[in-house]
Amino acid sequence: MIKIICLGKLKEDYLKDLCSDYLKRINKYHKCEIIELKDEENLEREAQNIKKYIGANDFVITLEIEGKELDSKELALLIDKTFNNYGTITFIIGSSEGLHERIKNLSNFKLSFSKLTFPHGLFRGVLLEQIYRSFKINNHESYHK
Repeated sequence: MIKIICLGKLKEDYLKDLCSDYLKRINKYHKCEIIELKDEENLEREAQNIKKYIGANDFVITLEIEGKELDSKELALLIDKTFNNYGTITFIIGSSEGLHERIKNLSNFKLSFSKLTFPHGLFRGVLLEQIYRSFKINNHESYHK
């Protein structure tokens, strides 16, 4: 299973449509769910809420500017290898304030898509697209390059 824990709800219809489309595509390969949590003003409270959704045996990937940048093939390989040892991969997208250190410390892999800052809703769509692309790569299926 893939879990994506996100702080904040999508408000724009075009982002909801984008995310819904990629979620459907991913679910043809692997169960994937999005968990939307309230965007709190307090990182400690956010950390407590996030921890409730992390299983003891989850492989946790936090999305952090300070994380390691991968290309699409490397991300596909990380996902493929991780599923050999873990039943669940949990991606965590923090709030506009980032992630509490306690959540960062739970991370098995810190992933960065760029040094740029993205709007959260748009980034969620980009993450979903890259997860979908990973399944296409791992199944040796063609996909637009």
